[in-house]
Amino acid sequence: ADDNRGLRAEFRKIIESDRSLKVVAEARNGRVAVEFALKCRPDVVLMDIAMPLVNGLEATRQICKALAATKVLILSAHSDYAYVGNAVEAGAVGYLLKQTSSEVVVKAIKAVAGGETFFSPVIAKSCDQLRMPSSESFTLTGRERQVLQMISQGSSNRETAEKLGVGVRTVDKHLQSLMTKLGLNNLDGLASYLTRDTRPVPESP
Repeated sequence: ADDNRGLRAEFRKIIESDRSLKVVAEARNGRVAVEFALKCRPDVVLMDIAMPLVNGLEATRQICKALAATKVLILSAHSDYAYVGNAVEAGAVGYLLKQTSSEVVVKAIKAVAGGETFFSPVIAKSCDQLRMPSSESFTLTGRERQVLQMISQGSSNRETAEKLGVGVRTVDKHLQSLMTKLGLNNLDGLASYLTRDTRPVPESP
């Protein structure tokens, strides 16, 4: 979904360069995106934010409310924290910049289709408005620090699990524990932690 026909054609080409992916519809504005999503029930919606009639955030909100199985991946020119936070609040499970490479776009689509989240590393670095608790108020285990580091560098849940030699569910549990300890509500905030706060975090014995 994007109001720029040329960009839609470009991303259709990128997506369909992978034989396991297929574009089932294109939308020139948020209203049409919602209509097509309800009709086609896609696994993933690639959504721009700035569109006429209904913007991408409102379209995301409506799609996520109506279709629990459909995942929305934001693809935007905006990288500041406010846009990312609003997108996550609307229900998006991933956020990419439009200058993202073709390989990463395909990787992100597959990740969110598989139930994971995906945020560009550049997005994580831009989230510097997040307020974090003092380092004395929580402790992280060595494994939690490893997971946090990998996620902040752009690794997906599955990649992190493979690198650590554990299951994806184990990584998910570490992420939930991290968000609880750090006082966060979503993964974009979690991914920004290491790039914002350089204070040492005490480890559990």
